[in-house]
Amino acid sequence: QVQLVESGGGMVKPGDSLTISCVVSGLRFSEYHIGWFRQAPGKEREFVATLTWNGRTPYYADSVKGRFTISRDNTKNTLYLQMDALKPEDTAVYLCAAPNRPFYTNTVPSAYNHWGQGTQVTVSS
Repeated sequence: QVQLVESGGGMVKPGDSLTISCVVSGLRFSEYHIGWFRQAPGKEREFVATLTWNGRTPYYADSVKGRFTISRDNTKNTLYLQMDALKPEDTAVYLCAAPNRPFYTNTVPSAYNHWGQGTQVTVSS
């Protein structure tokens, strides 16, 4: 079955950097535009970033553009999210997700049917 496992979350201070990872199994990772989403307490799940299968075209939410960088290693079935200049409002559970078909880009959560459990990122002084 398809599995997505996030890791690397933690507690950091405002302005710090953190990189989280997502290891994917059960599908042809190199064909899927895996995405990052986040969900803060009491808020809806929101799109953060996604990346095309070849790593050439990233898409970012306006709130993270210029601070976050998405990347992937198709030899390791792993997606990364480097987060710089973190702010308290970035505090959330970060989840990676696979869309419902290969070579497909979408920023809407309903377009994704495989989700990881998430990793907590807390930004606080």
